[in-house]
Amino acid sequence: MSYQHKVILITGASSGIGRELALLLAQQQARLILAARNKEKLMAVQQECLQYTPDCQLLPMDVTDEAQVNTGAARAIALYGRIDVLINNAGVTQRSKLIDTSVAAIRTLMEVNFFGPVMLTKALLPQFQAQGDGQIVVISSMAGLFGYPWRSGYNAAKHALNGYFETLQTEQPIPELYTTIVCPGRIHTPITYSAITGDGSAFGKMDPGQAHGIPVDVCARKIISAMHKRRKLVKIARAEKVLLWIKRYFPPLFYVIARKGN
Repeated sequence: MSYQHKVILITGASSGIGRELALLLAQQQARLILAARNKEKLMAVQQECLQYTPDCQLLPMDVTDEAQVNTGAARAIALYGRIDVLINNAGVTQRSKLIDTSVAAIRTLMEVNFFGPVMLTKALLPQFQAQGDGQIVVISSMAGLFGYPWRSGYNAAKHALNGYFETLQTEQPIPELYTTIVCPGRIHTPITYSAITGDGSAFGKMDPGQAHGIPVDVCARKIISAMHKRRKLVKIARAEKVLLWIKRYFPPLFYVIARKGN
């Protein structure tokens, strides 16, 4: 399966995993639509992508704003007449203890990580239905498979995300619609700089675990491989995979280890 000439919409494309996916898919000469809030950063990624593909459009958009999402979905379809692949990548993480985290901060985490992908997917499903095919990729997290300290709202949003898109997989409203849920562990990206703390402010620094995470290009290549194979669930992680295995087979030990995490 090649993505040459396929129209691919990527949210959160201005940095991290989204940027890396854009560059790798540009090298396959996909027709890209890059979405994010920061237009200047998007333009920088666009210039990199244009070295490989002649088709790379920008879609400045806040995925938490339903009006912007619906308008953005219509604009995206109008750019090339169709969408072949939607990659729901936009997200924000968290670094604060549950007891110290405000409800407002949790709402923000849910809006970005859960409602954003849900709203955009809902906006594009009629187009996929009209085409009779399509592909949806959801960048979730290993945090959507177990609870982990300092990420209460993030864990909750990713658990919800996994449940929603697994339901889409089981209902299969369009025979040729393929949905892949991606659960990365720690990936070396700048995501923790903008991580939400208890009062909603930014964490503002690189998490040590993130700094030693899987290289982002390795992660992106594994995601594209899973897309090619139309896998339903892919876990891209190191220690988190072991922790998930421990949770399944030795639950008491899981809680002992997880409590020491941050």
